[in-house]
Amino acid sequence: MFDLPYFDKDKIRFRKSDEKSHLRILHASPDTPAVDIDIYINDKLISRGLAYRNFTEYMPLESNDYNIKVFPADKKDVAIIDENVFIPPNSIYTIAITGLSQDISLFNILDKKLDSKDPNKAYVRSINLSPDAPNIDFYMNDKEIFNNVDYKNITDYTSVDPKNYTLNLKLANTEDTILTSPNANLKANKYYTVYIIGLTDGKSSLQVLIPLDGNSYIK
Repeated sequence: MFDLPYFDKDKIRFRKSDEKSHLRILHASPDTPAVDIDIYINDKLISRGLAYRNFTEYMPLESNDYNIKVFPADKKDVAIIDENVFIPPNSIYTIAITGLSQDISLFNILDKKLDSKDPNKAYVRSINLSPDAPNIDFYMNDKEIFNNVDYKNITDYTSVDPKNYTLNLKLANTEDTILTSPNANLKANKYYTVYIIGLTDGKSSLQVLIPLDGNSYIK
């Protein structure tokens, strides 16, 4: 579903095979100074030219504190993000680069495995990363799944039948549809996050991303 950007596995330290922390990064800031960005972890380049709406691959890392810097592509002068994050042991994280340019920041999202799940069901959650969107009600095939999802709110995973869905986003507590996205094909025994990104009023229009989460396949 997504093009994978440059990723140099020799630039970071991988965990031993029996240790399982993993991290990927999503470019979800709709008005960064440049369309594409370069990402450094502990001053090592790990992604070159990551485009808006794209994810890096999951990268295995030691549990530790990490410094993450983000620059406009090929312009390593002033970082647009310079933040420290802690990656706990045995965890899977997506870190979203989100917000408008004046308040761009990192947002940590735990891709958590459920203690128990039905292998015959698909599991879906939603995250509102649209800086100017109102609170949203989330529908799948005309059935409300999540309601009143505000900015940076992460819903819990919920089980649904594995099949093809049309997703609808509505203004919370109304019947006003602000986005329709067809052909979301969800598979059994998999985890999905529906990322709501973009702007309701701007060049980067409101849209959804539906990647397969790493907790579906990372052991």
